[in-house]
Amino acid sequence: MADGMSARNGVSSAPSHLPIPAFDPPRKPKRNKYRSDEWSYNLHQEDHPHDRRTKGGHHGNPQSTLLGSAAAGRTSDWIGRRYTIIFAGGIFFAGALLMGFATSYAFLMVGRFVAGIGVGYALMIAPVYTAEVAPASTRGFLTSFPEVFINFGILLGYVSNYAFSKLPTNLGWRFMLGIGAVPSVFIAIAVLAMPESPRWLVMQGRLGEARTVLDKTSDSPEESKLRLTEIKEAAGIPEHCNDDIVAVPKQHHGEGVWRELLLRPTPAVRHILMCAVGIHFFQQASGIDSVVLYSPDIFKRAGITKDTEQLLATMAVGFTKTVFILVATFLLDKIGRRPLLLSSVAG
Repeated sequence: MADGMSARNGVSSAPSHLPIPAFDPPRKPKRNKYRSDEWSYNLHQEDHPHDRRTKGGHHGNPQSTLLGSAAAGRTSDWIGRRYTIIFAGGIFFAGALLMGFATSYAFLMVGRFVAGIGVGYALMIAPVYTAEVAPASTRGFLTSFPEVFINFGILLGYVSNYAFSKLPTNLGWRFMLGIGAVPSVFIAIAVLAMPESPRWLVMQGRLGEARTVLDKTSDSPEESKLRLTEIKEAAGIPEHCNDDIVAVPKQHHGEGVWRELLLRPTPAVRHILMCAVGIHFFQQASGIDSVVLYSPDIFKRAGITKDTEQLLATMAVGFTKTVFILVATFLLDKIGRRPLLLSSVAG
């Protein structure tokens, strides 16, 4: 009777030979995430490709950069400003190679962390070295060069990322991240031909070498002698002491700096501290770095949908930023720091 009802209803009573899983949606085939081509595909899908291309000039992360900046001062007091720059280049070289040859996402993050330490070292020591070597007449102009070349490097990162975006995905992102190892080699070689900081030489008691560097980097012999006298006074060396090698009183290496800044600041130090922290805080709070970092996404929401056009628009942002930094650099010693700072608020 049941068979008859089944036949009348048009339903076959024969048992189905198809297993139940066959009726489920097809499963995604398993991938070996440690194969470079498939892992790069997964990474390409998980992490927005435009963000990765845009951040090509921003290797590292804030935590490791902060760590490198904190260690740079003590390191430069130990081995000197010049060798600290070489050390920073070596760290960044290793980080760039780790990122370029990464075989997993964790491997890539380790490379970013290492590169960030190198970035922190460089951001801290480059302005210090420039200020200690440069004469007073061009000190403002030369100390702005690190910022100029940081943005010029970001612009080169945009250009190289645009070029490497033409490559297959499994190769393009590796070149985007690994190409940063090349400039660090040139930095290390170039710094070897540069003089050591005269201030650091005086702090080590090497007055003869410091005097030679100051004679080469000062506008006149009188300025060289004045700079040497000021450095000797800061180092606690008597003014009449002119030997090539002298004994230097033991320095405190900055143990009381934070106490002087935060716990018992003088009115002048408190005013300087408020101005410095306030300017840097509101500069970052304006969100300009976020605009630069995520400009491809901003252009996409504005209606530019093609990857190539987004990268070209991002290159235009980097070019404009670099041009106006150069303008500020050439005007810095002519019209002063404060007028430029106030006029920049309009942006």
